[in-house]
Amino acid sequence: MNRVDRLLALILFLQSRRSATAELMAEHFGLSVRTIYRDMAALAEAGVPVLAEAGAGYRLMKGYLLPPVNFSEQEAMALSTGLLLAQRMTSPGYTQLMQSALDKIKAVLPNDSKDRLQHLVRAMAAPLSTQPPAADLTLLQRAITHQQLLRLQYQDASWQQSEREVEPAGLIYYLGRWHFIGWCRLRQDWRDFRTDRISAIELLSEKVPARPDFSAQEFLQSCVPTPELSALIRFAPVAADRAKREWWQGFGQESHHEQQVQLELKTSDWRSLASWLLSFGTSAEVLQPSALIDEIRQQSQQLLQLYAR
Repeated sequence: MNRVDRLLALILFLQSRRSATAELMAEHFGLSVRTIYRDMAALAEAGVPVLAEAGAGYRLMKGYLLPPVNFSEQEAMALSTGLLLAQRMTSPGYTQLMQSALDKIKAVLPNDSKDRLQHLVRAMAAPLSTQPPAADLTLLQRAITHQQLLRLQYQDASWQQSEREVEPAGLIYYLGRWHFIGWCRLRQDWRDFRTDRISAIELLSEKVPARPDFSAQEFLQSCVPTPELSALIRFAPVAADRAKREWWQGFGQESHHEQQVQLELKTSDWRSLASWLLSFGTSAEVLQPSALIDEIRQQSQQLLQLYAR
């Protein structure tokens, strides 16, 4: 990104929020804080009414707006790719909104750009999702942004139905599912609601203040176990490729020996890693540690006993 494009992007960034610190803008654009200071000074010299407030950061003078900026062809292509992925990861109502936004962008593109974008759409594909449909994400997002109390009909892991009044906090995607995070008034604690288990959503009129002790990133880290164990596994090349796509707890070193791939796999427990490795059959062999080998032996014996009957 050249400097002119970057300065324009900084104006749009400030225009989209009340204020922003130099540190926040540096992190967003991948720049140093010193570069942000220089760019803010350059905008002020060019006549852009940038104001600086102690403790709050930079903001644009109230009433200052750039005229609408048209999307570039590359930006339209990026959004088209996002729509393709959203169709596999979100609810139908959400993808309809994304399609509507993309159609508006297409409407202002030159004809040759429209043709190229349409060609790209036909040239891309992704496998259809087999996961259960998520609840309406637009309603959940509205509850979060408007700080509205929700009433949910929810089915837990033991198939028990319950009605919950929930103060909305966040939406998190992990382990192939969207999860709605909120303060459950029934349980008087934070709860993680899988959106594919929500059968009904009702937006209530009651407004609830945001809880300052909630952080979506910190909550996500608490949901995903910290992998403190590691194992060395030897894979056939095709199996190694699959392993790197599927194993979600992380990898260490990788090495290649005699048409075999050795991978260091991180895990939080031997049981889950062993059960996953068994799906590879003879295409994966545990080299170490012995605790994982013992776990695979035990699970294999249980399988033999099950099918012997």
